Amino acid sequence: MAGRQEELAREQKVVDELYARLDELRDAARRRLADVRIEGPSGSPQNRSERDAFATLYSDRAARLDAVEDRLAFGRLDLQDGQERYVGRIGLTDAEHRSLLTDWRAPAAQAFYRATALHPHGVRRRRHVVTSGRSVTGIEDEVLDLEDVDGLDASSLSGEGALLASLAARRTGRMGDIVATIQAEQDRIVRADLAGALVVQGGPGTGKTAVALHRAAYLLYAHRRVLERSGVLLVGPSRAFLRYIDQVLPSLGETGVVSTTVGELLPGVRADAVEDGPVAEIKGRLLWRDVVQRAVRARERVPAADVPVRIDGIDLRIRRRDVRDAIARARRTHKPHNEARATFVREMLSRLVDQYRAHTDGELSEHDVAVVTEDLRSERDVRVALNLAWFPLTPQKLVADLWSKPHRLAQAAPELSASERLLLHRDAAAPWTESDVPILDEAAELLGQDDSLARAEERARAAEHAAKVAYARDALAASGAGGGLVDAETLAARFAASGPTLTTAERAAADRTWTYGHVVVDEAQELSPMAWRALVRRVPTRSLTIVGDVAQTSSAAGARSWDQALGPVLGDHWRLSELTVSYRTPASVADAAQRVARAAGLPVSPLTAARDVPDALEVVRVDDAVRTAARRAAELVGEHVGPDGAGRVAVVAARGELPALRDAVALAVTRVAGRAEADRLAAQRPEDAQVVVLEAREAKGLEYDAVVLVEPAALTREAGRWGDLYVAMTRPTQRLVVVHAQDLPDGLVHDG
Repeated sequence: MAGRQEELAREQKVVDELYARLDELRDAARRRLADVRIEGPSGSPQNRSERDAFATLYSDRAARLDAVEDRLAFGRLDLQDGQERYVGRIGLTDAEHRSLLTDWRAPAAQAFYRATALHPHGVRRRRHVVTSGRSVTGIEDEVLDLEDVDGLDASSLSGEGALLASLAARRTGRMGDIVATIQAEQDRIVRADLAGALVVQGGPGTGKTAVALHRAAYLLYAHRRVLERSGVLLVGPSRAFLRYIDQVLPSLGETGVVSTTVGELLPGVRADAVEDGPVAEIKGRLLWRDVVQRAVRARERVPAADVPVRIDGIDLRIRRRDVRDAIARARRTHKPHNEARATFVREMLSRLVDQYRAHTDGELSEHDVAVVTEDLRSERDVRVALNLAWFPLTPQKLVADLWSKPHRLAQAAPELSASERLLLHRDAAAPWTESDVPILDEAAELLGQDDSLARAEERARAAEHAAKVAYARDALAASGAGGGLVDAETLAARFAASGPTLTTAERAAADRTWTYGHVVVDEAQELSPMAWRALVRRVPTRSLTIVGDVAQTSSAAGARSWDQALGPVLGDHWRLSELTVSYRTPASVADAAQRVARAAGLPVSPLTAARDVPDALEVVRVDDAVRTAARRAAELVGEHVGPDGAGRVAVVAARGELPALRDAVALAVTRVAGRAEADRLAAQRPEDAQVVVLEAREAKGLEYDAVVLVEPAALTREAGRWGDLYVAMTRPTQRLVVVHAQDLPDGLVHDG
């Protein structure tokens, strides 16, 4: 015991030194940032640009240093040559640039995750350092050289303690990183090559999401020159899921990743509405690339007859043959619709000017031509006629017309049956759904930027600048300043320059045409073919990490195989890695879930549970499933939920049962845990809620200490919903209680 205390004290001294160095670096970054801000936006444009760059650099550095506070150092490698190497969240050096802490992503740290007694990679002993705050609370040693066992404290020797401790810990409202416990099969995927598309297939609880996030952090570290300019895009299944994982990358020292859902992929559009499975399936089909193109072409049309217009007392005609020729010329530019419109308008105005010239015996100077052209451009009848022939469009207008105007959809989508088109019909003002977004993105790609909108934005910017100059002039007058020291234009520029500088991630998130260096897709099996088309458009290098499990597909538009999902967009240019060990789900629960999935014919992956928990699976047959489920949920709250915010209990059921269950659970928690505890839980924000009642799709990607599954057969009544049952059964880390009055699905056998 004395030896163990000495080792703890020794590690505490090292950890203290590391945190002291971290604090020094934080202070230095903050001082430099403050100095840059004090300097202000003065000097030449180059000086101002350099100042903004330094401000961004120091701000980003300070944010990264702040984010790695928890478990700064978590490991030590004792090498066969006698050296010791500490491994942590980031790399740290002292003032003389001597290494103090090795970044977990560095090649020198790889042995921490890969070394075994058979392949030690030069490692004699691997030590896990357990900390709470800045205090060392435990150590655990794995000896890879058996001759090194003598003299070691046996109480510190173990091979899985750190991993098992992390698995047994209560869940919180945020996902934790696994940087201290990455396993060898996970590490190989994390450090895989940047090039190409990597598919990570794994059953529930295998750590797919954690691996994807750690891979993003690793790639940003190993390929920073490539990726910091273009950025990394992370696509998750829901906003709740993104909130759940939002602390992982910062805790790993990375803050520059754009996180989004498919519903928020298009800047300016936030699609929150949910639609029925058949509608989502239709909208997910690849036929929309042709449908949208036809819909755009339909807005480039020749009028039924020549259109008369009058300018300066001269009668002109917008002739059908001129419109036809101008449309053909604009299309030959191969530019998007709104951008090619400039060519169409220019060509039509030129032909109208030719008509005008013919009425004036050809006597027009260059100045006269410019005046006549502008008069024609401003003439209402000309504008109306040219807009009808080549209408400027937004993606929202084009797609809304398809849904709300049956003749538009029938014209553009002859492949769809009348009944399918009827399913798609809705009001033009209806909110956007996630299935709409890839179609909107296709429309945005074919339409391009409307130059008239760009001109309007430029006019707005000019008006804003003029207002700032006027405000600055008033400010100078009111303060009595001036006297040649500063003018209104300079002061207005300083007002404008005082705003925040956008990071690469912020610029990328605001720009639909931005192309990323790498894209990470989680729960990728849910994406429709059109969603894949939208995502691949954003990564021309086809460098992707694709994470999912085709046995857990819930969406009617999702994939049942990776060939089906990726073939249309990637062909055979992707490679597959599998995760086979379930770290989250107790063995008895995992086995039952696998039996149910196989009985349903789902394409389940091989899965071995890393641990079991006594009494992890309980199956209860009752007459009143709602009341019993509520009571069991309240009892589990008492066992697993703490007032410190740790511990999560979920009640999962079919959508129709949710209202009654929410009321019943609230009442049962009050009876079992008391009014004060019930009020505390009820007051929590949805993203922090320790007790939730939800349907299976909402639980996708999340995990809970305990789950009460109500009437599993009800989850399978809708076609294609067996994946939902598989998801629901595999959310718990400690307990699954199945409450049912109806017969159980095959494979989920009642145990008594």
